[in-house]
Amino acid sequence: MKRASIILAAALFLLFSVAAPLAEALAAGQFFRFLYPSFGGTWAAPWIAREAGYFAAEGLEIELVRVGGSTRIVAAMLGGSAPMIHAGASAALAATAAGSDTVLIAAVSNVSSFHVMARPEIRQPSDLRGKTAGISAFGSSSDFVVRLALKKYGLEPGRDVAIIPMGGQPEGFAALQAGSVHLLGMTFPLYLSAAKLGFKELIKVSDLGFEDVTGGVITTRSFIARERDTALRFTKAFIRGVHRYKTDKEFSKRVFAKYGKITDQELLEGTWREYAPVLQRVPRPSVKGLQFLIETQFKDKGPLPKPESFVDNSIVDQLEKSGFIDSVYRQ
Repeated sequence: MKRASIILAAALFLLFSVAAPLAEALAAGQFFRFLYPSFGGTWAAPWIAREAGYFAAEGLEIELVRVGGSTRIVAAMLGGSAPMIHAGASAALAATAAGSDTVLIAAVSNVSSFHVMARPEIRQPSDLRGKTAGISAFGSSSDFVVRLALKKYGLEPGRDVAIIPMGGQPEGFAALQAGSVHLLGMTFPLYLSAAKLGFKELIKVSDLGFEDVTGGVITTRSFIARERDTALRFTKAFIRGVHRYKTDKEFSKRVFAKYGKITDQELLEGTWREYAPVLQRVPRPSVKGLQFLIETQFKDKGPLPKPESFVDNSIVDQLEKSGFIDSVYRQ
């Protein structure tokens, strides 16, 4: 818990200079920033919702801003930069455990999107001993999956393999290409770019057989209490974005190309095929996924917290019970 508090405090200090007061952000006709960590397909539903006009249809003007590393994004939200964010569940859990009112309200999938990639000279996991792994930030999802992969192969993170934060997947990929790091957790489309360049996949994390909480939509309990209608309208547009993602490949690929600045059709096609089949119709964070994260993340912290302390399903529940989600999928 202390380590998580230190990480959050440091990230808050770094990001405070760009924070905008939440009251000001919401005053201008329901305008606010929504932060996301990378150009990976995990985070594309809000891009699609924005490009399709779904946020505008809900009376919202959303500025989408990339901030590398889920830990930094959670800290930015707590510092006032944005009322709602896309970020890895591990960072949200750490923030809640450290005493914030951070809460998960949705997730795009319960299947991990990460592939752990190594440089070509790493022929077997034992070759990583004495080498360096890159992550987005301490406490991020990439940090979680890299540590998980190393432990699977009997390597102790930080002792057998150094772990250094890179700021985001694009920065980490550049370091992997340059040889500054030897291992990196990656998602589409950068994963496929790495594979085409000859980097080796050590683990496809989804093959490990656990449920995950992928593409978390995160806010605070205090924001829900103050601005529940705004959170509800955002989630309605988000669900419509997920539906469009699942059902309109060509539109989705055009959005990937715009936001990721991608022209390679193989990368665009591969990204859609990787994510579209596993997107959840009802974007409720997986209880099994949360339990796995808790057991892994807090195993040395005494009594384990309950999954319910990290999630608020009331908005998704409301939209499901009202028939809204069914109506979207009947279109």
